[in-house]
Amino acid sequence: MRTPLTLRILRSTPRAGWIALAIFAAVAWICVPVAHAVLPEGHALHLSAYIVSLLGKILCYMVVAVAMDLIWGYAGILSLGHGLFFALGGYAFGMYLMRQIGRDGSYGADLPDFMVFLDWKELPWYWAGSDSFLWSLFLVVAAPGLVAFVFGWFAFRSRIKGVYFSIITQALTYAAMLLFFRNETGFGGNNGFTDFKRILGYAITSPGMRATLFALSAALLVATLVIGRYLVASRFGRVLAAIRDAESRVMFIGYNPLHYKLFVWTLSAVLCGLAGALYVPQVGIINPSEMSPATSIEIAVWVAVGGRGTLVGAVLGAGIVNLAKSWFTVSFPEYWPFFLGFLFIAVTLYLPDGVVGLWRRLGARRAVVPAAVEGVKPATGPCGEPAPAQSEFEPIAKGAQA
Repeated sequence: MRTPLTLRILRSTPRAGWIALAIFAAVAWICVPVAHAVLPEGHALHLSAYIVSLLGKILCYMVVAVAMDLIWGYAGILSLGHGLFFALGGYAFGMYLMRQIGRDGSYGADLPDFMVFLDWKELPWYWAGSDSFLWSLFLVVAAPGLVAFVFGWFAFRSRIKGVYFSIITQALTYAAMLLFFRNETGFGGNNGFTDFKRILGYAITSPGMRATLFALSAALLVATLVIGRYLVASRFGRVLAAIRDAESRVMFIGYNPLHYKLFVWTLSAVLCGLAGALYVPQVGIINPSEMSPATSIEIAVWVAVGGRGTLVGAVLGAGIVNLAKSWFTVSFPEYWPFFLGFLFIAVTLYLPDGVVGLWRRLGARRAVVPAAVEGVKPATGPCGEPAPAQSEFEPIAKGAQA
C-alpha cells in the first residue's frame, strides 16, 4: 500500500526540523507583525518599517538561495542566470502594481507614467489583464516557468552542462537585461517600475500591508524548505543526486536525466519568480539591474557561503551575505565589492563546504575528545586526521548510484 503524500512529507523532515520551522513561523507570523503594526513607535520592541522591509527582502533572497541549491547542490547544475527568473516574477507582479496606481500618478492618466512620458496612447497587448490580481499571480508563475522550461528543454536535450551551461545562462540573462533596458519594450526602460500605491485596494506602505508581505515571504520560505526537503529525501532526490555524481551511469541503468533535470530546473525558476513577486512591493522598485550577471553570481555566492547540498546552508548563506551587504553599503559602500570578492575566494579556498560544513567538522572534532577519554578509537582519515562528517544525503546518493 502506497504511503499518503501528506505522511511522506511529514516524514521527510526530522522532528528537530519541524520544531525549528514552527519557531521560525511563530516569530515571523506573530512576533514581527505585532512588533511592527501593534506596538507604538516609542516602544523598545517596536520594529521600524525599514527593518521589516529589509528582513522581508532577505527572506525573498533566502527562497532564491534554496531554489539555487536545489539545482546546484543536488543536481550539479550551476546556473548564472537565476536573476532572470527572479526579475521576471517581479516584473509580472509589478505590472499589476503599476495598474493599481490608476490616476494617482504624476500625470493623472490611466496609463502608467512612463508610457505617458513616452507619448504612448494605449497599453501594449501583453499588458492585457494586468489589472487583475489573479492574472498577475498566474504570470508570476508562468513567465519564469515557461522561459526556464523552453531553455532547459533545448539545453538539457543537447547535453550541455558544466561551465558551458553556466556561460549560456549568464548570456541569456545579459540579453534579457539589454532587452528590458529599451524603452520600446514597454517595461519602463532603465527606471523600471516604481511609485507603487496599492495592493487589492490597501495602501502598500501601511503597517498592516508591510506585516502581511513579510508574513507571506516567511510562508513562502517555509513552503520552499518543506518541498525541497521532501524532494531531496525521496526517490526523485536519490536519482537527482546520482545524476549529479555519475550521469552516464544513471543513463546506463535506464533513467532519462532530461526529465529529472528539467523538472527541478523549472521548479527552481518558479520559486525564484514567486520570491521576486514578493520582493517588489517590499522594496518598492523593479528595474533591469535585477537581471545583471553580477546579481546571478551573487546568488551562487550565497549558496557557496552557506554550503551547497544543504538546504539550511542556502538559507544561512543568503542571510549572512545580505546582512553584511546591508551594513557595508551603509558604513563602507565603496568596499562592498572587494569584501564580496574576498568572501568568495576565502570560502572557495578554506570553506569548500560552507558554514554548514565548518559546523559539521567542528562537531566531529568535539566528538573525538569524549571517544579518546572512553578509550574508543575515533574514526580517522587516510592520514590519521579525523574523518569528515558524512553529509545527511550522502547515503541517498550512494543508494541511487548502486
